[in-house]
Amino acid sequence: MGDRELPADLRRLWRRAPSPRLGRPAELDVDRVVAAAVDLADREGLDGVTLQKVAQSLGFTKMALYRHVGSKNELFELMADHATGPAPEFGEDTGWRDGVRRWAAAMRARCAEHPWLVDVPAAGPPRGPNAVSWMDALLRALRDTGLALGTQAGVLSMISGHVRNAVVLARQYAAADQAEVERDYGRALAELVDPARFPDAAALFAVSAFEPPPGNPADHDFEFGLNLILDGIAAAIAVSPQ
Repeated sequence: MGDRELPADLRRLWRRAPSPRLGRPAELDVDRVVAAAVDLADREGLDGVTLQKVAQSLGFTKMALYRHVGSKNELFELMADHATGPAPEFGEDTGWRDGVRRWAAAMRARCAEHPWLVDVPAAGPPRGPNAVSWMDALLRALRDTGLALGTQAGVLSMISGHVRNAVVLARQYAAADQAEVERDYGRALAELVDPARFPDAAALFAVSAFEPPPGNPADHDFEFGLNLILDGIAAAIAVSPQ
């Protein structure tokens, strides 16, 4: 498939621009539009990003943006790929488990830099060059595990979902003291839950399972969930044909 056969939004996402026209260079391009939109999102969140606001910040009309961005949803995809950036190097000699762990931690850190990333609607699998670089990095970590490529793609989806969920929950708890919220929840429910009616739930509250561990509860929850996923991957590797 040649460049001309590619959808216009994919050409813009990969910066496969059409041949330049004769005359003066364009004053506006995709990169300028996306950089302005990302700056706006960093300051006001994704809800604060509109084509009108981006155009105003650049000194152009909204209609001028449509030559470089086809829609608001396309702008969001361009922004996400730009803000995520290329995947860092994780090293290929550390073993799959450490590689996946580093990948997840790096993606979580990138989302912490741009919290609005988790608000971008998921419109399908990764399509942009930076998103594909993160895909490639995780597949590289899993390359020698013996897992089928389809299974590796499933791991990518699961790890990405865990990171996204962890970032969302951490942001929701940020308005309150997560440790205090969990502690108060556990103590209150221990008083309210009747063992005769909810025996297993009552047993959980009776052992103070919601007393927060030392440190940042968000970090603890992230590591706990990640370790469960890594153990699941290890189990899948153990039974996969090598």
